[in-house]
Amino acid sequence: MQFDTLILGAGAAGMMCAAHAGGRSTLVIDHARAPGEKIRISGGGRCNFTNLYAAPENFLSQNPHFCKSALSRYTQWDFIALVEAYGIAWHEKTLGQLFCDGSSKQIVAMLRTEMERAGAALWLQTSVAGISHDGTRFTAQLEREGTRHEVHARNLVLASGGKSIPKMGATGLAYDIARQFGLPLTETRPALVPFTFTDGRFATLSGVSLPVRATADTGRFDEALLFTHRGLSGPAMLQTSSYWREGTPITLDLDPGGTFYDALRDQRARAGRHLLSTELARHLPARLVAALPALTGLALTGNLADQSDAALTTLCDTLRNWHLTPSGTEGYRTAEVTLGGIDTDALHARTLEARDLPGLYAIGEAVDVTGWLGGYNFQWAWASGVAAGRAIATSSSTA
Repeated sequence: MQFDTLILGAGAAGMMCAAHAGGRSTLVIDHARAPGEKIRISGGGRCNFTNLYAAPENFLSQNPHFCKSALSRYTQWDFIALVEAYGIAWHEKTLGQLFCDGSSKQIVAMLRTEMERAGAALWLQTSVAGISHDGTRFTAQLEREGTRHEVHARNLVLASGGKSIPKMGATGLAYDIARQFGLPLTETRPALVPFTFTDGRFATLSGVSLPVRATADTGRFDEALLFTHRGLSGPAMLQTSSYWREGTPITLDLDPGGTFYDALRDQRARAGRHLLSTELARHLPARLVAALPALTGLALTGNLADQSDAALTTLCDTLRNWHLTPSGTEGYRTAEVTLGGIDTDALHARTLEARDLPGLYAIGEAVDVTGWLGGYNFQWAWASGVAAGRAIATSSSTA
């Protein structure tokens, strides 16, 4: 069977690429029963499809400049325009995060329609048994419904994502094929993932949440923290996990607004007989205040009147610089994305085509470009898919 382009993966990047690839013919394959499964489950079923503030500085990569070309040529405003053209209602939640008013299935349906308009074929429940290249074209051995199919294509697009959420079938296929054709990989790690503490120190606080400033290496985020039976989660922790390495600490600022010291001094002047712990519970969850002595060594005893300015300074400094070293993370099982991937040095930034093997493309999560939490990774999927698709369409028209 002859196709102009074979795309491995019917996720966000692969479907977007197929919608723009044009050319003689495009085949998209996926092992799942339905396309866009990560889209479907994202955002609690409403798909955080992009972010108003998406920009290159919101992405991690060994080459921080690589993503600039694709992101500048297909922006969040372009995708918003597409969503609106389909009459899909949306809203901003927080920090520029855009969600469907209705269902994430609307985004999947939109992409399927875009693919159909472009003439792309979709094979589901299809696996790759082997890939080869003879110097002119790729040959793929595909298994579909118990039947082996041999497919030939001038272009091969790696759009099967990374290793995150293996229960959805993530296998790292794109990495295996990249290695086969000589594309180097950077270190891959689970990212946007909760932290774990094997000593169970936070078990009694499970379910407690509060706004914090969380820091790991160069990553600093003002978002919500959620205590769990196993450790720390919530947007602040997911964000910093992308910057964290084993054996290194994270820092929590429980007073990101820096208001506790003045508030406690003021209350001391007005109601010095009030218990320090009671007053602190006006600013932090009561369960957390009760647990802080065991967790931090703070002595939250006595009345406010017993606290000197120096004691309040020490208290507030401790709350603003709580250093913790996680045991690890929840791993790929719950990680939203994979950090790292196909080395960008091996790809053209404008087209996502391999430098040393024309016709081979890598897009989306498979590439060493990882966005922050909040719609950024979808925007990279759209932008990289469009960049590769347009490059394929241009090459097909001149072939």
